[in-house]
Amino acid sequence: MQTNLADFIQHTREGEEADAILRSCVHCGFCTATCPTYQLLGDELDGPRGRIYLIKQVLEGAPVTGKTQLHLDRCLTCRSCETTCPSGVRYGRLLDIGRQVVEQRVPRPATERFKRWLLKEALPRRGVFAAALRAGQLLRPLLSPALQDKIPARQAAGKLPARTHARKMLALAGCTQPAMAPNIHHAAARVLDAVGVQLIVAPKAGCCGALRHHLNDQQAALDDMRRNIDAWWPYVERGEVEAIVMTASGCGATVKEYGHLLAHDVDYAAKAARIAALTRDLSEVMPEFEAELARRTAMIEERVAYHPPCTLQHGQQIRGKVESVLRAVGVDVVLCADSHLCCGSAGTYSLLQPELSLQLRDRKLEALAATCATTIVSANVGCTAHLQSGTQTPVVHWIELVDRMLVRSG
Repeated sequence: MQTNLADFIQHTREGEEADAILRSCVHCGFCTATCPTYQLLGDELDGPRGRIYLIKQVLEGAPVTGKTQLHLDRCLTCRSCETTCPSGVRYGRLLDIGRQVVEQRVPRPATERFKRWLLKEALPRRGVFAAALRAGQLLRPLLSPALQDKIPARQAAGKLPARTHARKMLALAGCTQPAMAPNIHHAAARVLDAVGVQLIVAPKAGCCGALRHHLNDQQAALDDMRRNIDAWWPYVERGEVEAIVMTASGCGATVKEYGHLLAHDVDYAAKAARIAALTRDLSEVMPEFEAELARRTAMIEERVAYHPPCTLQHGQQIRGKVESVLRAVGVDVVLCADSHLCCGSAGTYSLLQPELSLQLRDRKLEALAATCATTIVSANVGCTAHLQSGTQTPVVHWIELVDRMLVRSG
C-alpha cells in the first residue's frame, strides 16, 4: 500500500509506525472473511480492510467525519484479522493510532462524552467499581431488563491458601474482576498452591491500562502501566518471582505489550520490556503441572465447551493450551463452530455498542449450545460475564473448573 502521510503525523513516532503498518497491507481481503462486524453488517467499511483505508485517509490529511469515527468505533479490536492476515499487518496497533487522531478531530455528543468519561474513570478504580456493582446488584430487580443484563449476580470466593512455597509468581488482581468474579483469582491461587507454587499480589497494582487505552485516553493508560511496573518491580528486581501470571487474557494481552507501548519512555522502557517478558497467561503456566494435576483431581461427568477469548487466541496467539490442561485432568472439552469469532464482550464494547454486542453474544451462545455442553468455560472475565447474561448454562473461568475438581478429590 502506497502512503503519503500528512505533515501533522509524518515525522512522529506514531506516524512512522502507522506508515510501516499501512505499507505491509496488500489489499488481499482475507481479513474480511473472519471479521465479526463485517459478517453482521456486510459493509466494507465495517471490516478491517475498509477501516485500514479510512485510517490511511485520515493520516494523509483527508477530512475526518462522524462516519469515519462510527466505523472505527464499531471495531471490536478482536484482532481475528491479524490471525488471518498472510502479511502480518498489525491492525490493532494501527487502529489505536487512527482512533486517537479521529478522537481529536471529531467532537462527540455530550451524552457520549459523559458515558466514555464515566467508564474510563470508574471501571479502572477497583473500589469505585466494586461499590457501584454492589449497588446495582442490590437494586437489580428494579432495573430495566437491559441494565439487568449488564449486572452479574454476586459471586462468592473460597479461601485463599495459607501455605508459602519457594516457587512464587505474581498475579494481577485487576480492576473489575475482583468485584465481578473474585473466585477466579482465588481458584488460581488454590490450584497453584496444590502443585507447590505461591501466587502473590502486589497491593499497589491495579488496572492493566487496557480500559483507558481502548477508550482513547492513552496517556492515562500509560500512567496505569507505569504504576503497575512500579508495584511489580521490587519483586522482579529481587528475583523473588519467576513469572507474572494473568488470569484475565485481556489484561495479559495488554501487559505483554508494555515494552512496545513504553519504548519511548527513557525511565520505563527497560523495565517495561522486562515485565512484558515475564508475563504469562495462566494457560501458559499450567501445562508444566498437568501430570501432577491429573493425580490430584477427580473426574467429572459433564461435557464442557470452551470459548477461547479473542485476547488469548488472537491477541496473544495462544491456542490449544487450555484444552490440553483440561483434557489432562479428564475433562471432556470441545470447541464450538466458528470458535475464532468474538462473543461481543470486548471490554467496554458491550456498553458502547450494545446492539452489535448482543447479536454476537447470541450467535456465540447458539454455537455453544449446539455442542450439548452442560458447562461453558472461558479465560477472560469479560467473556464469562457477557455470555452468562444470555444463558442459564453455567459459564465460569476454566481454572474454577479445575479448582472444583481438586476440591472433589479432597
